[in-house]
Amino acid sequence: MSSASETGLRHFLDLDTFSSEELRKILDLGKACKSGRAGAEKPLAGKSLAMIFEKPSTRTRVSFEVGIRQLGGEPIVLEPSGSQLGRGETVADTARVLSRYVDAIMIRTTKEEKLLELAEFATVPVINGLTDRTHPCQLMADVMTFEEHLGPIEGKTVVWSGDGNNMATSWIHAAVRFGFELRLACPAALSPPREVVAWGQQEGGQILVTDDVKSAMQDADCVVTDTWVSMGDDVGDSMRRHNLLKPFQVTEDLLALAKEEAIFMHCLPAHREQEVTTAVIDGPRSAVWDEAENRLHAQKGILLWCLA
Repeated sequence: MSSASETGLRHFLDLDTFSSEELRKILDLGKACKSGRAGAEKPLAGKSLAMIFEKPSTRTRVSFEVGIRQLGGEPIVLEPSGSQLGRGETVADTARVLSRYVDAIMIRTTKEEKLLELAEFATVPVINGLTDRTHPCQLMADVMTFEEHLGPIEGKTVVWSGDGNNMATSWIHAAVRFGFELRLACPAALSPPREVVAWGQQEGGQILVTDDVKSAMQDADCVVTDTWVSMGDDVGDSMRRHNLLKPFQVTEDLLALAKEEAIFMHCLPAHREQEVTTAVIDGPRSAVWDEAENRLHAQKGILLWCLA
């Protein structure tokens, strides 16, 4: 499954399915929406977006709902208790039915296979609002935020510190497609998937995986982390994960190893004094609130690319 070239539909599934040029066009659309150069004329008037939430969310739900409304369209929210998916209807059947009613479908789900099956059987564009494997919408907002603060991300250095989870995978995809160096500082037991790292390196990306977090931080332009126990993780394993990840907590001392102008980002929700100290996330180098706002603008760019 890929973006528009093979299916004729403009799905937004994962960053690695796009060319660098396509992603830059989508990002530019998002920037144009934020500046008021696009979207004000409500180009999606009469369009509707079904949003399937198998996992709850604050930012994904509100930013997509506000975004489609600002573009002139209408959202329809489907939670597990309010759809037949939660009662055993197949993903394929849901895709076929929703395609008769709406103009695009956003899904926030667990398994990547559900996203791919939805896209296979839908006859309208499908957007990946998050899976356990990736979170591409967040990465578009993250790249937008980086470039607002520090200029073009190409050639810069980003450090991921913590769990090699779905966000880490999307950062690997982004590093390849947007041309920046990515250092993943992770405990060996929680490293990002080997096949994803191998893909990034085969694609010519500057991808480094290390458990030496202090070395990784040297002269970085941006430091990123995420919660230590993500939604769906085995909470019974939380103490072990905390012990493994404690050395990767983003502190003022650790951030001081990066460049003086380096920024800190976090996709939220954050747990202060776990993956990041309060002094860092609420400090002057934090770009977290701009990053959260940019979910709205980046996703408006995605909606326009899929539908306009």
